[in-house]
Amino acid sequence: MCEFRHNAVMESRLAMRPESGPWAVSNGRVAQLVYAAVAVAVVAGAFFIANEYGRNRAYETLEVRARSAAELNAVLLRTVLEKQRSLPFVLAQDRDVIGALTTRSDSLLQLVDRKLESLVGETRSSVIYLLNADGLTLASSNWREPTSFVGTNYSFRPYYTRAVAAGSAEHYALGTVSKRPGLYISKRVDGPSGVLGVIVVKLEFDDLETDWRRNTDPSLVIDQRGIVLIASVPEWRFMTEGPILDSQMGPIRESLQFGDAPLAPLDIKPALPQGQPDIVQARLPGTAKAEEFVRVQTPVPTTSWKLQLLAPAAPAVAEAVRTAQLLALIVLAPLLALTAFFLRRRGLALRRARAQEAARLELERRVAERTEDLSTAHAELVMQVEERQKMETKLQTVQQDLVQANRLAILGQVTAGVAHEINQPVAAIRAYADNAETFLGRNQIDSAKGNLKAIAGLTERIGGITEELRTFARKGTGDTGPISVSDVIEGALLLLGSRFRQRAGQIITQAPPPDIKVHGNRIRLEQVLINLMQNALEATEGGPASRISVRTAVTDGDVHLIVSDNGPGIPEAVMRALFTPFNTSKERGLGLGLVICHDIVADYGGRIEVRSTSAGTEFTVHLPRAS
Repeated sequence: MCEFRHNAVMESRLAMRPESGPWAVSNGRVAQLVYAAVAVAVVAGAFFIANEYGRNRAYETLEVRARSAAELNAVLLRTVLEKQRSLPFVLAQDRDVIGALTTRSDSLLQLVDRKLESLVGETRSSVIYLLNADGLTLASSNWREPTSFVGTNYSFRPYYTRAVAAGSAEHYALGTVSKRPGLYISKRVDGPSGVLGVIVVKLEFDDLETDWRRNTDPSLVIDQRGIVLIASVPEWRFMTEGPILDSQMGPIRESLQFGDAPLAPLDIKPALPQGQPDIVQARLPGTAKAEEFVRVQTPVPTTSWKLQLLAPAAPAVAEAVRTAQLLALIVLAPLLALTAFFLRRRGLALRRARAQEAARLELERRVAERTEDLSTAHAELVMQVEERQKMETKLQTVQQDLVQANRLAILGQVTAGVAHEINQPVAAIRAYADNAETFLGRNQIDSAKGNLKAIAGLTERIGGITEELRTFARKGTGDTGPISVSDVIEGALLLLGSRFRQRAGQIITQAPPPDIKVHGNRIRLEQVLINLMQNALEATEGGPASRISVRTAVTDGDVHLIVSDNGPGIPEAVMRALFTPFNTSKERGLGLGLVICHDIVADYGGRIEVRSTSAGTEFTVHLPRAS
């Protein structure tokens, strides 16, 4: 008692020191938490600034690169256009073309056909054709093909009407015959007496789009109405920047410029408020979600078109952000580490001082606490042992009560059948007694003796049935020893025989020789067999086609008692927990019969195996053979 009081005094003194005790521990932890919070805040702030800086730098770099690529694509497009624009101008002054329009000579028209055909291959135009003053095609580079333009009137096409009116025209549209888009460049052919006709060159941009597709940055060309004319993504062609007004949609449909294309808006939306650079969200064909792009736009010289280029932003932004954050971490890490080092040194020095001052008191306190804990643990252990012994005794009692309840339940189910088994010999006894009385009245002594012997045999049969019922209903496990398997089967059939004959279609029993024995108690083993046979009877529903089999097999050291039926089998959900208490598929079942069977068999060193399919179920009880 004095020692404990001394420890309390020392602990109170230690706690009152400003550099020791709980106050010092608390202050050290608070300092660590404050430092951790400040460090996290500094790192988070640095990462946020680095994230914004890296993102902005990436956007600026991407915009510069994308604008350079867009301008290069625009120059390339202009070069292709300028190359083709000179061709109608030259052909409009060609003598053969003028002569063919003037004379309509077949030989000259054939000559112009061949000339246009050769020019297509040299200039990489799509098609070149010559229209007369009425818009009728007289000669064409595709004159050999089934889809030749010769003989087709194109006076309704804008490139013809504009060329006749203004001298030249350019018109982007979908071909009425080929259904392929392209730019129609037309030039009026004049003669001394006025307009002779129009020469038309169609330019398709397949090669240009293929070159653009080699780059990962999608490119597209839009006209003054916002309709996509040329695109490195084929699915974007003839889509629009935004919805087209109804007042514009009517004339476009009437001109057949884009055929029956839906002219739906592109899936490109601004990702940030309007500003520089222009960040958009676009979903490319074949992708599940939209991606972020930097969009740049540049005019196509000598046209009213605009070229847009989308540079993927996610990889470059992620790399720039990682680089900026890494640089921030490289700068902050040494500073934070140095600060943490000095704080830790100070904390270690304080802790060492506390540890040296409190070592003796802590040791004494631990010894006292350990002694008290051991005493408490010993008392608790003694109580637990006593409680466990009581619980084991209660468990054995409950198990015996469950087994007895299962036996009584079985007797309740077989009572009607047993009553029938007894009523038959009772009726026979009455008949034999009446006959014996008649024989005695006639002085036929031998016949009367025969009837009396029959009555004695029937009373023995009734006594055997009642003895079996009384023995089966007796509470307790009884003695164990070598038990004949055939006696077990006969006892079970004696109790269930009448019920099986009334409800089962076919019963097959195969009893082993009497010398085949197992170690156990006959009543408990009969209880197992009766449970399995009743389950088989209920599984087959007692129909005329039902079949139940009880047979045995003997191996070197085991006896196998097999009960099978041709019922529908055990459901999978029940099969998974077959020997678990209260698991049953019967409406009125408790789910304890198979659990009790499993425990009884296990008590005798055996096991139960089950195989069940849609064709039936088979229970096999394995028991060690008695010597």
